[in-house]
Amino acid sequence: MNIPMLSIADSVSQNALRRPNHPAFINKNGSIVTYKEFVILMNKTANQLQSIGSLEGEIFGLSMKDNVEHVVLMLGIIRMGGIVLPMDVRWTHHEKLSVANFFGAKSIITDEKIENFNTIKIDDEWHRLVSKQEDNGVFPSDIEKNLWLSLSSGTTGIPKGPMLTHKQMILRFIEQCISVGFNEHEINVLATPLYFGGGRNFTVSMLYFGGTVLMYPPPYDVEDLALAVNKYNATSLFLVPTLLRRLLSNKKDNELVFPKLRLLISSGSILHKEERELIQKKLCPSFVNLYASTEAGAVSLLSPYDPPEKSGSVGQAAFMNTFEVVDDSNTPVPAGEVGRIRQKAPWIPSGFYNNVEESKKMFVDNWYFTGDLGKIDKDGFLYIVGRVKDMIIRGGINIYPSEIEDILNKHEYVLDTSVIAWPSKELGEEVAAFVVKNNVINEEDLMQYLKEFLAPYKIPKQIFFIDDLPKSAQGKVLKSELTKKLPKI
Repeated sequence: MNIPMLSIADSVSQNALRRPNHPAFINKNGSIVTYKEFVILMNKTANQLQSIGSLEGEIFGLSMKDNVEHVVLMLGIIRMGGIVLPMDVRWTHHEKLSVANFFGAKSIITDEKIENFNTIKIDDEWHRLVSKQEDNGVFPSDIEKNLWLSLSSGTTGIPKGPMLTHKQMILRFIEQCISVGFNEHEINVLATPLYFGGGRNFTVSMLYFGGTVLMYPPPYDVEDLALAVNKYNATSLFLVPTLLRRLLSNKKDNELVFPKLRLLISSGSILHKEERELIQKKLCPSFVNLYASTEAGAVSLLSPYDPPEKSGSVGQAAFMNTFEVVDDSNTPVPAGEVGRIRQKAPWIPSGFYNNVEESKKMFVDNWYFTGDLGKIDKDGFLYIVGRVKDMIIRGGINIYPSEIEDILNKHEYVLDTSVIAWPSKELGEEVAAFVVKNNVINEEDLMQYLKEFLAPYKIPKQIFFIDDLPKSAQGKVLKSELTKKLPKI
């Protein structure tokens, strides 16, 4: 028997029929948008888009602030059969135009005028026209149809992004349901931008299941975020490691920061062994470290039930997912050996949209290569060693930045760090470290600290102090931006 699978907009509509007054959204100020109210807005928006000539299968750039209206527009596009191309609201007009042109977007939906491109401007006139539309209609429901493009890189060079279908995303939602327990009773906190794959995916999966989204996007003070999470009895929260470190740094008493939270989730960059233990002790015992990618969804997760000795890993394979660590000939390596990580799951796309060459590198024989180096232990737990392209080769010796970052992040005066290759005429590459500190400390003290734990060839040639690490909307450190700051040696 085939289990019926509703399209994303159809499922949201059904949730409005069965629980019309259930909150779809809770805003920062406490105001509520019910499922009935949300679906009316979604359908009216879809009808308005159709009335101005928008067609099923067309691509629409979406550049809006992180609020409920952003989600209404996203679901309105999806409801009428359009394809969403997420755009970071912080991008310049040049960046938005570059991405829109590359992916063949018909229009950019935004609250500002973008010259030299068809813009659907969200203003008072737009809202007036939407209010006059019918709140129902005949809409497409095919789950094999394309849903959205999910950019996996910034706007420098050729942008990359796979085209995902309703079915591929719904299978990812089901994985979330099985692996982390998402359900219709959830109150999930949006604490990252909607452009961020995690923020967008978790928000839409909540709507698919019939749960509630507490809207608390950045910017915010982490202490205010904690107050809101506890005030509204939120059940799940997704944060990138930098914010978790900030919460740990601010914590002064012995009480849990999130005593009512069912689940605290982290993803985006490596968390180190001791950090997991501190998070479970000081923030929330029920903590999941999720290893996932924008392109291919969840790879693995380390659950609260996994033993302390596995804290340095990113856990075992996610539901419906398989991963391997392979050598340069794509042959699996023995347990404990380092190689390239690849994954296989029913929700993985066939490649990047409109980018054959990059697709050939990362999508091979139904496997997706994550771009990370890792190793698997005898129990099937995966350990991230670093990025393939980030490995430092100093005088012929392979150095993995994550090992050095791990040691630096253990120092009580270090908030965040990134270690990169520094081009060198003498050795090919040297080691450079960028550090965000949370107290008074100098380079000499940190160098002396590192010498206690690392071989001499792994010690950075220099430590650069920086206010914040440059990061993508996915929360990953932009090491290419740090490389630009390095002097020549």
